[in-house]
Amino acid sequence: MKNHYQQTRFQQGATDSRRGPPDRGAEVAFAGRSNSGKSSALNVITGQRGLARTSKAPGRTREINFFQVMDDLRLVDLPGYGYARVSRDIQERWQRHIARYLETRTSLCGLVLLMDVRHPLKAADLQILGWCHAAKLPTHVLLTKADKLKRGQAKSALLQVRRQLQALYPDISIQLFSAHTREGLEAVWTVLDRWLDLAGKA
Repeated sequence: MKNHYQQTRFQQGATDSRRGPPDRGAEVAFAGRSNSGKSSALNVITGQRGLARTSKAPGRTREINFFQVMDDLRLVDLPGYGYARVSRDIQERWQRHIARYLETRTSLCGLVLLMDVRHPLKAADLQILGWCHAAKLPTHVLLTKADKLKRGQAKSALLQVRRQLQALYPDISIQLFSAHTREGLEAVWTVLDRWLDLAGKA
């Protein structure tokens, strides 16, 4: 399967989405709790090890980072949320930025929500899902770090989270993902290609 994201490059960081690139074309945002593996996932998806900065210290991404795929197509790395060691003021500021972005960015065509397969569906995750549902925004869940569990445990976790989501938001899709083993990579590409209208393009 063709990787349409190998030429993706960093475009701009902004503390507020209103200061980001022009709101035209289409973009897919990546959201998740701090240390859920967003940066690692973006690097694997694009095939570029250093595109999104990774850190063992949670909460490093404090800006909305825009990455240009081609023309007016973008991937967007939202600040991680739910990290207890930053001040409440910073947490609330991040929350406001994320909420404003999700509610007002007209070029946003889908959101990939990353959750550590060992710690899914925390309160902040459910809040993000609620925002997406209210905005009728297509949402795809990645249960990350699948390699940290045995195969049977990972599949069991997937089924359990899928059941919970179907009861709340039946339109949301979900899969296992591992940046380490590249499990689920082509499935993510398929979702992104569909949202960004890249399916079938050479």
